[in-house]
Amino acid sequence: MAEAPRTTKLTKRSVDAAAAEIGRYILWDSELKGFGLRVEPTGIKTFVVRYRVGGGRRGTLRQFKVGRYGKLTPDRAREHAIRVLAEVELGNDPQTVRTRTRETLTVAELCDLYLLEGVATKKPSTVALDRIRIARHIKPLIGTVRLTALTTGMVERMMHDIAEGKVRAEATPHTRGGPGAASRTVGLLSGIFAFAIRRGLCAESPSKGVKRYRDQSRERFLSPKELGQLGDALAASEASGANPSHLAIIRLLALTGARKNEIRCIRWAEVDLEGYRLNLADSKTGKRAVPLGAAAVEVFASLQRTGGGFVFPDPRFPDEPIRGLDWAWVQIRSRAGLSDLRIHDLRHSFASIGLASGHALPMIGKILGHAHQSSTARYAHLADDPVRDAVDRISSALAGAMTRREADVVDLAGRLPRAYG
Repeated sequence: MAEAPRTTKLTKRSVDAAAAEIGRYILWDSELKGFGLRVEPTGIKTFVVRYRVGGGRRGTLRQFKVGRYGKLTPDRAREHAIRVLAEVELGNDPQTVRTRTRETLTVAELCDLYLLEGVATKKPSTVALDRIRIARHIKPLIGTVRLTALTTGMVERMMHDIAEGKVRAEATPHTRGGPGAASRTVGLLSGIFAFAIRRGLCAESPSKGVKRYRDQSRERFLSPKELGQLGDALAASEASGANPSHLAIIRLLALTGARKNEIRCIRWAEVDLEGYRLNLADSKTGKRAVPLGAAAVEVFASLQRTGGGFVFPDPRFPDEPIRGLDWAWVQIRSRAGLSDLRIHDLRHSFASIGLASGHALPMIGKILGHAHQSSTARYAHLADDPVRDAVDRISSALAGAMTRREADVVDLAGRLPRAYG
């Protein structure tokens, strides 16, 4: 006598309670016919949909894998199952469609589908970077590989090739690569395959398990001497006829701690000099206000208003922000003798000066527009600099007193506790 089907409403509680047995079994949902949870002897739990194609009891039985529990919640799996069963009602066979798609879809075609349908919640600037990485790295290296043929080893080779700068095809002559670009490209590929898994185009990501290069991010800060060198270089560049907009942007980046495009793409409608702030309609962390000091206000006040558009319009394309800033920066930093300085290091230097002046991390984070405190926490060690300086002065004075150097003893007079006096 056949064993009666096991049924229950598939919820988090019931799915968690489904224990592994010697043999595989399916726990069917009591509310949505055909929706079930397959439990393996290993304990792996997978949501499935069972249906028939061809009409009635004589139709061909199909089983569609929705996804693993853990990657999908019961509610998300149920929503997907409803869509699959709706396709069956329309006379389609979702499992056959999936199989054919897997057999024909290439990585390049998946990337195109992702850019068309999978980036709705991303910022335009992020999507632009995605397009560059897809065009310069992913497509040249693995674009022709079919999804069913792509392996973890192929993804690892792609990462190593990008890190070593091997992607310098004629179609992408400006591609430089490097470990950072390699890691970020693998991260993007992971996101693309997460999209593919949600669409039922594949079961697992071939990028899973790929060990990326460690983040080589650094905090480079300008010393007072280097700040002077930068100031001299800006003045010399101005005297030699450099683009005044480029120079003004660099000065404002140093004086505000803002991100590059927050200044380069600023519009006059976002500038409030009376309120000493910039009211950015959008930024990396969304809408935010950038406080301005008197020196930054003075720079803005010196600029000629060209209408209600960009503060720094491009001379050839007035409806777009100015171009060529990165090249101008290379020339200025070379003139300053600071060849290793990135333009983003001006933001780090702003944080450094602020902390060295005794301002607290939360205050610096608010000024810089950090969405999370962890972003500011990487500067925490800089807050020790004023303390270290004070310790150096105190210990030097104490050392002088103990060796009876008169100047140090006089400096300490009346300042030591009575027990030492």
